[in-house]
This record gives sequence, C-alpha cells and structure tokens, in this order.
Amino acid sequence: MRTYKKSLWVFLSVLALLFITACGSDSDKEAEDTNSGDGGKSYTVKHAMGETEIPEKPKKVVVLTNEGTEAVLALGVQPTGAVQSWLGDPWYKHIEEDMDGVEVVGLEQEVNVEKIAELQPDLIIGNKQRQEAVYDKLSAIAPTVFSEQLRGDWKENFKLYAEALGLEDKGEEVLADYDAHVEEVKTALGDKTDQEVSVVRFMAGTSRIYYKDSFSGVILDELGFKRTEAQTEMFDESNKMGELAIEVGKEAIPKMDGDILFYFTYAPQDDREALSTEEEWTSDPLWKNLNVVQEGNAHKVSDAVWNTAGGVIAANQMLDELQEIMTEE
Repeated sequence: MRTYKKSLWVFLSVLALLFITACGSDSDKEAEDTNSGDGGKSYTVKHAMGETEIPEKPKKVVVLTNEGTEAVLALGVQPTGAVQSWLGDPWYKHIEEDMDGVEVVGLEQEVNVEKIAELQPDLIIGNKQRQEAVYDKLSAIAPTVFSEQLRGDWKENFKLYAEALGLEDKGEEVLADYDAHVEEVKTALGDKTDQEVSVVRFMAGTSRIYYKDSFSGVILDELGFKRTEAQTEMFDESNKMGELAIEVGKEAIPKMDGDILFYFTYAPQDDREALSTEEEWTSDPLWKNLNVVQEGNAHKVSDAVWNTAGGVIAANQMLDELQEIMTEE
C-alpha cells in the first residue's frame, strides 16, 4: 500500500511539472509573438508624428499618398482605399490594373476622413507634409504612420511603409531589385551617362527647371548624369524650393540647355492651359535655338512616371524608358 501511494505521488509530481513547463513555453511563445513585427501580435513604428503601436500585421490598409500607393503595391499588398492619382481616372495608367476594386478616399491634399472610417482599416499610411492637420482624426480611426516629406529620395519613405506593414524583408528585396536595375541601366548606357542633363516641367501658366532633389533628379543622379554650371548656379539657398525645382520665365530658356533634355507637362484631364503652356514655350525661338533641341536630344516624357507618381513602380519604369530613349540615339 505504501509503495502504491509513493508511486502515485511520483506520478502526480511529474504530471504537475510537465504542466508547469508547458504553460511556461506557451507564455514565452506569446511574449515572443507580442514583440514580433513579422506577423506577430504587435510592434511599434517610429515616424514623423511620433510612435505608433500596430496590434498585428495589417490586412486592410488605406494609403494617402501616391508614392505610398506604389510602395504597398510593390510589397504585394493591394490597399483597401487610396487617394486618387494626380493623373488618371482615378489611377495612373501604369498601376490601374493592380488598383481594380480599390476605394478612392479623396486627394492627397484633401482626404475624406469619413470615407476612410467607413472602410475600417487596420493601418493608415500618410504624410506629414500633406495631412498633418487631420492626423489626430486619422489615428482615432486606426493606427496611423506618417512619412515626413514628399521630395528627394523616395527610398526612405518606402522603408518606413515596409516597416509599418511588417514586411521589412520584402522591402529589402524590392530595394535590392531596384538597385540592381540602376546598375543594369548604367552598364547598358556606358559613357552616355557622362553628359549634362536638363529637366523641365510645364504646368498651367508656369514652367520649372527641376533639379537634384526631385524624383527624376534623384534617379538621374544615381545613374551618374551631371548638371550644367548655369543650372547649378540657380539653385542656391535663396530658392524657396531648395534643390527640388525653380520657377522660371522665358528669359531663362537658354539655361535649359544641356547635352540631353527631358520635359514633361502636368495636365490633369488634359488641361488646356497646361498644354498651351507647353506649346507656347516649345514654339518659342529661344527654345528652338537651344543646342539640345537643334541636335534632336530634347525628349517629351510622361509627367506621371517621371515626376508625379513618385514611387518605386514609376522609378523602375522611368529607368526602362530612359534606357530605351538613350539607346535609340
């Protein structure tokens, strides 16, 4: 009888120990998941407005910038809602197939907060420069992550969006593919990148020379293109747009010269005033007398791809178009 009681006691002790160990393992696993941003329970993202805790990997995402839309698409996520493209009805042609079924939630500078709330997103991705005034309203709807600005190197914003989505590994793959694409185009063009490039944009009633801190400017700089001395002198600390762009009158047309010139026109819904600006400037004797025009090296390209979209998909397409243009010469 004593032997039986002793055996029973040993058995119960072992069983209790196994139970405690199992509970401890589950607790450790739960704690591990809670601290994981890769499909786990929650993770915290630092961004332009502070820090945001994201309870779990988002499934329904609303994006409030054009470049952000391209980022989430490149990461394999179709947004539930997004702001309308600057050009297109409602999306840029180069992404419209991937955006089928996505709800429009306003424009970058005027988002529809009520529509966003109706979509019940798990994550909102926006931008301080565009939507700082409605950040509190947005963050009351869902965890909200804001990038700082919308100029210069788009890769910094892309990395933030990948982190917010819990897709940092995928984000690194996308950027590595892009960097490899840059090197492929560099190799294909060879010494053709050792030229002075000029970039011009026409809009309704105004024209600009774009520089190194623009979307196309960053990519051209990565490829090794140079800028003319005349343009470099224009971009000093007094320019209100920094090294992004400078508004000019026709007297500045001679400064648009270079070895190669790319120009594009922002004309939403085929805005007649913008198209008239392009026609007026490119018909001007000063334009026609540019060496780059007379030598046949001035090329009209897409405003959406070369400037307005501002994301990774457009960046890759711009590289392809640039290579095609310059290898046809």
